[in-house]
Amino acid sequence: MTATELHWFKSSYSDSSNPNDCVEIANTPTTIHVRDSKNTPGPHLTFPPSAWAGFVSYASES
Repeated sequence: MTATELHWFKSSYSDSSNPNDCVEIANTPTTIHVRDSKNTPGPHLTFPPSAWAGFVSYASES
């Protein structure tokens, strides 16, 4: 699946006073895709759901 075929949305964990400073994510059954909302055609990261869940849990502790 290409980045243009994914359904991207701003992460609820992306909170900034500047609405352009956001992270977007796209879910599939087997992967979580993450990209910078300021550079949508640029590269994105891909994680398995377990790694994403671990990251979100860690980040929410800060």
